[in-house]
Amino acid sequence: MCWTAKSFVRWLSSSVKYYPKDNHLQALCLCTKTKLNKCHILDWSRSPCNSAVPPGRILSWRLFSCKEGTKDLCKREKIASVTASELLYKDLLKSEQENWNKISRSYKAMTKRIKEKIEELHNKYTLHLESPRIRFGGNVYFEENGYILCSKADDDKGNVHILFSTEDMGFSGAYIKRIRISPDERYLATSLQSENSEEATCVIMKLGDVPFVEEVIPNVFSFEWATNDVLYYTSQKNLKCQNVFMTTFTNEKYTKLVYTEQDARFFVDIYRTKDRRFLTINSNSKTTSEVWLIDCRHPFKLPVLVQARTKGVIYHVEHRNNELYILTSYGEPAEYKLMKASVASTGMENWQLVYALEEKTKLIDLEMFRDHCIMFLQKAGYLYLNVIAFVSHSVQSIQLPTWACAFELESHPEHASSTCYFQLTSPVHPPRRFAYSFKENNLIEQAAEEVPIIMNCHTTRLLAKSKDETLVPITVFHNVNSKELHRKPLLVHVYGAYGIDLNMSFKEEKLMLIEEGWILAYCHVRGGGELGLRWHKDGCQHNKLKGLHDLKACIMLLHELGFSQPKYTALTAASAGGVLAGAICNSDPELIRAVVLQAPFVDVLNTMMKTHLPLSIEEQEEWGNPLADEECMKYIKNYCPYHNIKPQCYPSVFITAYENDQRVPLTGILRYVQKLRKATLDHASRTRKKGNWIPNIILDIQASGSHCDSSWEDSLNEVARHLAFLKKELQV
Repeated sequence: MCWTAKSFVRWLSSSVKYYPKDNHLQALCLCTKTKLNKCHILDWSRSPCNSAVPPGRILSWRLFSCKEGTKDLCKREKIASVTASELLYKDLLKSEQENWNKISRSYKAMTKRIKEKIEELHNKYTLHLESPRIRFGGNVYFEENGYILCSKADDDKGNVHILFSTEDMGFSGAYIKRIRISPDERYLATSLQSENSEEATCVIMKLGDVPFVEEVIPNVFSFEWATNDVLYYTSQKNLKCQNVFMTTFTNEKYTKLVYTEQDARFFVDIYRTKDRRFLTINSNSKTTSEVWLIDCRHPFKLPVLVQARTKGVIYHVEHRNNELYILTSYGEPAEYKLMKASVASTGMENWQLVYALEEKTKLIDLEMFRDHCIMFLQKAGYLYLNVIAFVSHSVQSIQLPTWACAFELESHPEHASSTCYFQLTSPVHPPRRFAYSFKENNLIEQAAEEVPIIMNCHTTRLLAKSKDETLVPITVFHNVNSKELHRKPLLVHVYGAYGIDLNMSFKEEKLMLIEEGWILAYCHVRGGGELGLRWHKDGCQHNKLKGLHDLKACIMLLHELGFSQPKYTALTAASAGGVLAGAICNSDPELIRAVVLQAPFVDVLNTMMKTHLPLSIEEQEEWGNPLADEECMKYIKNYCPYHNIKPQCYPSVFITAYENDQRVPLTGILRYVQKLRKATLDHASRTRKKGNWIPNIILDIQASGSHCDSSWEDSLNEVARHLAFLKKELQV
C-alpha cells in the first residue's frame, strides 16, 4: 500500500516490540537483510525505529512529597539508588560480554561455513535484484551504494547522473531511507539514518547541473511535497511523532507548526495521494484513526478534518475524481472495507460501500490507479489479486501461484499506469516478477533467466485445533527428497502481536536449511494479522494466552503428523514474538530442544508498569494497562516470560540483544537471562540425576545495530551464529 493503509501497518511495525530488520512489512524471525548491491535502502515509503532508556530505578512520585526536613535525604536516596542500579547494569553487561567472548570460540568454525553458504546462495538468487525505482515524468530515480542516481526513462545505455552521495555529503555510514521529488523536479528530499540510531535526518537538495544542499532538518520521520516549493514533514522525538510542520523554499523562507497531536497513544505521519491532489495528516493509535486533508492547490490553508476519531474505527483515504476512497474497519463485521464519499461531505454518515472483504480474508495491500484499485488478499493461506474496475463496476479475482506466501509491490507505480508490477516470494522461493495488465485483464510472469526455479521444496498448509477449538493455520516447508521426516530437525517460527503477519519473504538461510533437510514451520497464531483484524483482536490484551495455546497446538500437531520430534525441534522468534516463545518455554519446555530469540520482549509486566518509557502508553491497546486495572496486572503476570520462570528443565536458549535498543530495553533482557540461568541450575542441583542435562543460556550483546536495522555484514554474522547454535544443540 503506497497510501496510508500501508503507512498504518508500518507504523504498527515501528511499535515498541516489533522487529522490522529488513525491507518487508511482516514480522521477521531469524533473518538477514537482503543485500541489494550492498544498498542499505530499507523502504521508500516508510520504516521507523529509535534507543534505550538509561538504566536505573525511577522512584515513585510519592517519595518526592516528603516533609521539609527530609527532602535532601530523599534526593540522596534517589541518587544512590540510581547509581547502584547503573553499576549493577554495567557489571552484568561486562559479565555477559566476557561470557560470550569465551563461548563464541566454540561456534567460530561452523559460523564461518554457514556464512560462506549463505553468501553463495545470495549471489545465486538475489544479488541481481535492483534497487527500487521511482519514475517521475521522463526521469527515473533510484539509490545504489549510498548514491541517489537519476537516468532518463527511455535511456537504454545506462547513463546516470549523480544527485547525492552520503559519503561526499558527510553522512558516511548512513543509509538512505526515503526519497521524495518535488512536482517540478527542482528539489529532492531524502532521509538518512545510521545503523545505531532510530532518528533520521532530512536533507533537501536543489537539483540542477550541480546539485547542492539547500537545507538539513534533524529528527524527521515522514515528509511530502505539497507543491514545487512547499514541504510538509513530521518530527520524531523519543520514538514519537506528534507534530507536523510546513517549510517553504520560496524567496521568503519560513517554517511553521501546522498540527500537534495531544494524545500520547497516537502517532502522526504524512502521505500524498496518488493523484497528488491532497496531503493527508494521519494520526493513528493501535485501534483508532483520524485523517486531515491539505489541498495541494492551496497548501497554506488550514487542514480539513475528514472524520473525527471514533474509538475502534481505523480508516485511511485516497482520492479519485473529487471523491475520497476510504479503507476502513467501520461497520460490521469489523474488517476492512473499501468505501467512498464526496470531498465536500466526508463524514462517516456519507460513506458508501464499494467493496467488502469475505470472512477470514486478510487485506495485505491495496494500490490505487486512475481507473482501477488492486487488492492483494490472503485467504486460507493462499494469495489472491482482486482488481476493482471503477468504470465498469466489476471485480476480477485471480489466485496467485500456490507456492507464493508474500508479495512486494514495486515502488511508486504511476497513477495512470496500465500495468501493475509486483514480486512474489516465499521463505524458500526467491522473488519472481509479475505484471497485471488492466487492458488485457491478465497476469503475466516476467521471468528472469538468471533466477533458478526452486523445485526441491514442498509446501504444506495445515490447521491445528487450539484449546478453544479455533483452527490455527500453519505453513510447512520441507525437502521433497527427505525421508523419515520424524528424524529431521524442525525450526518453528512465531510472532503473534500487533496484527502483524509473520515474515514470509525469501531468506537465503531458509533455503539453505531446506537443502540440508530441515523442516520449516510458520505458526500463524492469534495476535498476528493473518486472518484479518479479528484475528489480531482475539490475541491481544486479555486474549494474549490464546496465542500461547495456539502455538502449543501447532507444535503438537506437527509432531503428531510426523514432522520431527521434541529433541529435534527448535523455536525462533523476534521482538514481541519473544512473549509467546518465552511463555511456552515456561509452560511446555518438553516440546522444544532449543530457542533463538532476537531482541525479545520477555519482561511485559515491568515494562508496561513504567509509563515514563517512550512507548508504554501507546502499547496499552496491545497489552493492557496494569497500573489502572488489577485484573490486567494479574493476567499479564500469568503469561509474562520473566515472571513465570521456575526451576525445571528448559530448552537451550540463545538471545541476541542490542546496546542501542530503545524498544526492548537491555536491562529487562539481562534480568531475564540471570533468572533463567539460576532456574536451570537450581533444577539441576535438585534432581542430581546421572548425566543430567543442563541447557545452555547464551546472551550475545551487539554494540552495533539497533532494534530495527543492522548492516548486511552484521546481519549475516548474526544469522550464522544463530544457526551454528541450533545445529550444535540439535546435533545435526
